[in-house]
Amino acid sequence: MAVSKTPSLLSLFLLLLLLVSAVNSIGVNYGTLGDNLPSPATVAHFLKSNTIIDRVRIFDANPDVIKAFAGTGILVSVTVPNGDIPSLTDPWNARRWVDANIKPFHPATKIHYISVGTEVLHWGPQNIVDDLVPAMRVLHAALVKAGIKDVKVSSPHAMDILLSSSPPSSASFRPGWDVGNLAPMLRFLRQTKSGFMVNPYPYYAYSPVNASFCLFKPNAGLFDKATGKRYTNQFDQLMDAVYVSMKKLGFPDVEIVVAETGWPSGGDPQNTHASLGNAAAYNGGLMKKVDSGVGTPLMPGRKFETYIFSLFNENLKGPSLDEKNFGLFRPDFTQVYDIGIISQSTNPSSRPPTPTTPTSSQGKSYCVPRPDATDVALQSNIDYICNNGLDCSPTQPGGPCFEPNTVRAHAAYLMNSYYHAKGSHDIDCDFSHTGVIGSTDPR
Repeated sequence: MAVSKTPSLLSLFLLLLLLVSAVNSIGVNYGTLGDNLPSPATVAHFLKSNTIIDRVRIFDANPDVIKAFAGTGILVSVTVPNGDIPSLTDPWNARRWVDANIKPFHPATKIHYISVGTEVLHWGPQNIVDDLVPAMRVLHAALVKAGIKDVKVSSPHAMDILLSSSPPSSASFRPGWDVGNLAPMLRFLRQTKSGFMVNPYPYYAYSPVNASFCLFKPNAGLFDKATGKRYTNQFDQLMDAVYVSMKKLGFPDVEIVVAETGWPSGGDPQNTHASLGNAAAYNGGLMKKVDSGVGTPLMPGRKFETYIFSLFNENLKGPSLDEKNFGLFRPDFTQVYDIGIISQSTNPSSRPPTPTTPTSSQGKSYCVPRPDATDVALQSNIDYICNNGLDCSPTQPGGPCFEPNTVRAHAAYLMNSYYHAKGSHDIDCDFSHTGVIGSTDPR
């Protein structure tokens, strides 16, 4: 009996190991350009208790945000604003910056990177471009002088640092930036064992012709004759183009960090590719790609530290609607779409509190989708309702309940119509003030 049990126990153990290894983490950019966002402490608790996110990047050195992540174990990368870069070429100013923004919080908060600027080569001006690498060196020296040896220094770049990217074998950095700025930076990153940060956004290269290539969907791919490699997604193409460009300067060994990448779930009317389905396809495909560990055609087996842009939909971003809709979550912590960010081991008691169900001024009870209902599930409900006799024209363009044009708002109206009015549309269009639907499946 004991002998017969051994293989099954071993198999169970190996299966558990596989299941554990399948739950991988991901980084996220935590922006705060919204007037309806939860407090940093609430955000930190939510990420720690409910998600697989184990690292965040913020776009400043906000002490409230940094302090909120103390004791969570979540890695935090902070940012030096572009305009502050020239002052940090002075050692005294760099030490003051470290004393003010790092020392009070480290190591209780696991500060991981200091991003010196954001896409400095892209935005300029020239004096800041020239000061970038010197500021990085001086800031690193200030950290060492303060006895802080586990915080890395880098700077993220837009993909226009590349002169070309297709095919990857022909890629190179732009003349002038290559030798004048990027080679010295890569040398510094090699010396300090830090990563070269890039911001690949296939969203901005989208066209109907290359839709599947951008979205990790099946396609014929791009064949690079020089290397014999075939590319089936633009993320791999861009990453290998960066790698080839680094190799041409003599720095193929420096790690590459994906500091920003993402896809909006909504946008301006002309940007029809800014959609819920495309955002879920890209970011879901990205997670599978990063977690798989397969790497890229020219970097097989390499896993990239990756940060999705962004954590929340931020209503004060702009001017385009696309910029407001890059979030994985809404400000109430409901998922915009489900790509596996919520931890499977989440304890329901650790979720943010669910609002109670109030009544309207007329004394009638209304309801909205549950906070944990995904847009995909809600759209399925909408399709079911509209295909089973309910007049859904009020939520169509031009209809009285088309605005706000979101899946949740439309689902709220139609579900109430379905359950309570059975085809009568004598019902409010705005359910933002109300409670929750007990079931998200009318079937």
